Amino acid sequence: MKDGGRLAAAIEVLEDVEKRRRPVQDALKDWGLAHRFAGSRDRNAVGNLVFDTLRRRGSLAALMGSDSPRALTLACYVRLWGRGVAGLDAALGDDRHAPAPLADDERQRLDAGEIPADAPRWMRADVPDWLEASLARAFGDRLEAEGDGLAGRPDVDLRVNTLKSDRDAVLKALDQLGAEPCRWSPVGVRIPTGSADDKPPHVASELSYKKGWFEIQDEGSQIAALLSLAQAGEQAVDLCAGAGGKALALAAAMENRGQIYAYDSDKRRFGDILDRIGRSGAHNIQIREPRKTDVLADLAGRMDVVLVDAPCTGSGTWRRRPDAKWRLAPGALETRREEQVHVLEDAARLVRPGGRLVYVTCSVLPEENEDQVAAFLQRHPDFRLGDTAAAWTHVTGADPVAGTVVATAEGGGSALRLTPATTGTDGFFSAILIRTG
Repeated sequence: MKDGGRLAAAIEVLEDVEKRRRPVQDALKDWGLAHRFAGSRDRNAVGNLVFDTLRRRGSLAALMGSDSPRALTLACYVRLWGRGVAGLDAALGDDRHAPAPLADDERQRLDAGEIPADAPRWMRADVPDWLEASLARAFGDRLEAEGDGLAGRPDVDLRVNTLKSDRDAVLKALDQLGAEPCRWSPVGVRIPTGSADDKPPHVASELSYKKGWFEIQDEGSQIAALLSLAQAGEQAVDLCAGAGGKALALAAAMENRGQIYAYDSDKRRFGDILDRIGRSGAHNIQIREPRKTDVLADLAGRMDVVLVDAPCTGSGTWRRRPDAKWRLAPGALETRREEQVHVLEDAARLVRPGGRLVYVTCSVLPEENEDQVAAFLQRHPDFRLGDTAAAWTHVTGADPVAGTVVATAEGGGSALRLTPATTGTDGFFSAILIRTG
């Protein structure tokens, strides 16, 4: 396929997403099945165009004066892919499958290349309009810079499985992919994904992955698990375990000693957790499936660490799931907040005196983060906010980055909000809550 055909395909996929209001991955999959002549490089290019367009949908719409799939995709090709108006003209004129040539208004706007000065702040920041106030509360005058970070294309982060390997060995094994150490995580490796129609690395096909040397995990998620400061021999619960990424990180940090109980209220979310555990070589993870009875009752008041990777809006992962950014609705935020209260109450009963409840979300919204911590501490005077910033320094060997310490409590204590703009990670919130009873 030539670029003209790729542009037409991206517009078709975005029209499908808009019309049927479904996840973009489903639309891309169906397009690929209906266009089997398209090779893997073509499918990758179309996917990149679609995702990059959605990441910057607000600012591209402001530039073009339209949020139609055609206007957004053409602006992405010119502005984000760096092809320029001349390159777009060539693509549109060199392929019978290409979209129609530029209209005069489209050409004028692309030639100008500037977002209008009176464009709303939410459009310039590439965030949903109804969340502008919440995000401004979180970031203040950094909102546009933070929005820019959340709209970028993410690299591929890996967590070295220290039960089977070390970072130097993984870096050597993945040298041909351009692997480099992560900035903060002592067990992190990063592989650049490139730009425009570059094909991202498929690390799951690497022999070192099949051997269990590493897991695919964003650096922010790695740090969230490390901030629990779990030690060998301790008793820990991963309360919202899902497919087990953080449970596996805890197992490595605990050197396969002690016990980790992986639980999720919906066992369908466990996915391939057994395969991942087997590949990792972890022997101290016990899965607790949800049942009609309370399967965690025997753990009450006994756990050194309870890690709550709480259900949330996923606003910190918008660069990986940009369609979710624009599909998110106020009702979903309220539902997630209610679920967070429930899991925090479930977690609190499991923590022993002196133990740690580590509250984590992949969200950047205050309503899901510092507000939930403040409300929890009001309900539970037998807990206090720990010094999460000090835990960051212990884990990374560096002081917290400016703008990441977001909550304090009387008598000390802090929480952290990581973002693409400040730490180069996905957006994550972490707070350590210590039981003092």
